[in-house]
Amino acid sequence: MDFLEDFCTVFSLSKVKLAQCQPFTCGDADLDDFFYNDVDNYSQQLLGKSYCYCLNENPSVIVCAFTLANASMDVRHLPGSRRKKVTTLIPHEKMLSSYPAFLVCRLGVNTAFHGKGIGKNLMECIKVWVTNSANIGGCRYIVVDAYNNEKTRRYYESNAFSDVFSTEQQEKEYLGMPPEKELKTRLMYFDLMLLSNKI
Repeated sequence: MDFLEDFCTVFSLSKVKLAQCQPFTCGDADLDDFFYNDVDNYSQQLLGKSYCYCLNENPSVIVCAFTLANASMDVRHLPGSRRKKVTTLIPHEKMLSSYPAFLVCRLGVNTAFHGKGIGKNLMECIKVWVTNSANIGGCRYIVVDAYNNEKTRRYYESNAFSDVFSTEQQEKEYLGMPPEKELKTRLMYFDLMLLSNKI
């Protein structure tokens, strides 16, 4: 069952919308802080747009929230084997140095709805949304800087996202980070042609 499509409506997320709703927390202080304190500024600076799904039977309940931004998948500096993996479904004659993408900047599910498959449902909605024929531009990938912890990485992996870099060391080298520094996020991607091939 598609809970978000059947029982919820999507709205633009803003401080005004938040003020009309019951308190929202996804259980992560950093994400909650963004949704409550930075969402309007992020939108005003044209850095991304935020949305939320609210219950139809009680629109004051935010089920989940997320932010999307335009981005690109730059493959110029990827190691050969990783570049080949990322672009494996792209015909040779269409090879570019970078490809259009959407960045999932923030994503959180109301703690009251944890364990109900809402996160997976939300990612399915995002995948369909960004490939909608009404979009005015192309988008080949969804990318995310996923928190580098088991729970977050498992979530994205279960939604068919893959690491851009095969190891943390490889990603640190790409970012110019010293080897001893902690890598707090991992760059992951989903090739939307995988979705198109199922349609």
